[in-house]
Amino acid sequence: MRRAESLLIGKEETIFNVFKLRSMVRENDSLAILFYGSPDPDSIASAMALQELLKQKPGLSKCTFVATEPVARQQNIEFLRAMKIDVHLLDKTDLHQYNLVAIVDAQPTFFGDALGDIQPQIVLDHHPCTTVWHAELADIRKGYGALSTIMLEYLLAAKIKIPKKLYTALLYGIKADTNNLERDVSLEDVNAYYLNFTRANHELIRRIEMNQIPNRFIKHFDHAYHFRKRYKDRITCFLGKIESPDACVQVADFFLHLIDIYYVVIAGIVKDKLIIILRGDGYRQDCGAIAEKAFGSFGKAGGHKSAARVEIPLESLKEIVSHDFAQEAVDQFLAQRLRRNRNAKNRINC
Repeated sequence: MRRAESLLIGKEETIFNVFKLRSMVRENDSLAILFYGSPDPDSIASAMALQELLKQKPGLSKCTFVATEPVARQQNIEFLRAMKIDVHLLDKTDLHQYNLVAIVDAQPTFFGDALGDIQPQIVLDHHPCTTVWHAELADIRKGYGALSTIMLEYLLAAKIKIPKKLYTALLYGIKADTNNLERDVSLEDVNAYYLNFTRANHELIRRIEMNQIPNRFIKHFDHAYHFRKRYKDRITCFLGKIESPDACVQVADFFLHLIDIYYVVIAGIVKDKLIIILRGDGYRQDCGAIAEKAFGSFGKAGGHKSAARVEIPLESLKEIVSHDFAQEAVDQFLAQRLRRNRNAKNRINC
């Protein structure tokens, strides 16, 4: 355990950033920590760690967690309840009332126009940086599987006595974002997992993980069973209008367990966007690369080898699909884009 901790502590970049973070807080300062999309365990745990880090220094009087979307997944609702955390919605929060604004597990460009004239001073993330933006403190480490690992390094470098609840949150964040160390894992993630594991509340995590699928999602599984399309090692399906992108995630995760299925593409309409969720084994197919190549020209697309997400404004698809977004039309759109990606890949291999 001491070896794992020593491997996570000594990075000069982390030590410098801890010092800089603390120097940014003034007396009676307020902090808003932003999530892009519906908060997941890694982003929640990272926000908790940032709050713990900054509240150790006298001065921070208020800290609010703010998300662009409400928490949707039942496990994440249970997680927030267990951690006794409230998350406010961005469209109902005036960020001008906060002296400091931080983004965790995302980057400013992810938010589009939602931030208005707000310029976040702190950005902490582990996703690749694809566009130019500025923040007073920006720490982007794309080689990490979870931001929770980076935040544990911060806490250890600051020599803070970490509460058991926070160890539990960080462990759950790493478990969720790396699929129990099965995808996109660095040596630091493994060490952080081990260190958190020895000090976390496993009974609490087990209780949270048991709450997986809401009853209201059963109809989406029924729809996917009847309208799924299979091509070799892939299943695709359009679910129609759904209440949350998590419906696509739950269905995709389920179909990935079928024999000889190596990746799954599930789409659904949420408000004014077509959401496409890709899930794979991370070995035979690269979901992030498929998402970007097949759908990147239509909207936001990207992710990891075993998990990716696409967001396409409906307005940009009306001429391509159909104005009513019928089942057959969207299914055909998915198949054509994925076929084009597969053909391009085959030409490269030749």
